[in-house]
Amino acid sequence: MNAIWEAMNSPLGIMVVGALLAWLLKRVYLARPAWKVYEGTIIAAIKRAEKAIPDGGGAVNKGWDRLNSALNYVLQVYRGQEGHAATAKVEAELREAIGVKHAELEKGGNLAKNSATKIPVRHAD
Repeated sequence: MNAIWEAMNSPLGIMVVGALLAWLLKRVYLARPAWKVYEGTIIAAIKRAEKAIPDGGGAVNKGWDRLNSALNYVLQVYRGQEGHAATAKVEAELREAIGVKHAELEKGGNLAKNSATKIPVRHAD
């Protein structure tokens, strides 16, 4: 046990433990969903879509229209930040995140009262 302690406190041991911790932190960070970075943008896109497509009018499916509007906005910001278009997998994650965030905002009372049409949540298969 004493030999292990001495090995860990040597410069090489400290370097190995540091590298192991860096690797572990990187794995934990990469496990976050890709959309978490764009959570603020998603919220702004939802509120923007709610204002742009009011409940009154002739649109048949306002929920899908709002989802598409919010998704297009988020994808535009994503393209600007990342320098390339989102992959199909990331786009599906963003679409699902928009639905989840919309439900959270609606439950918290953070959306306009005149907008009763929900943004549908479509789960990736």
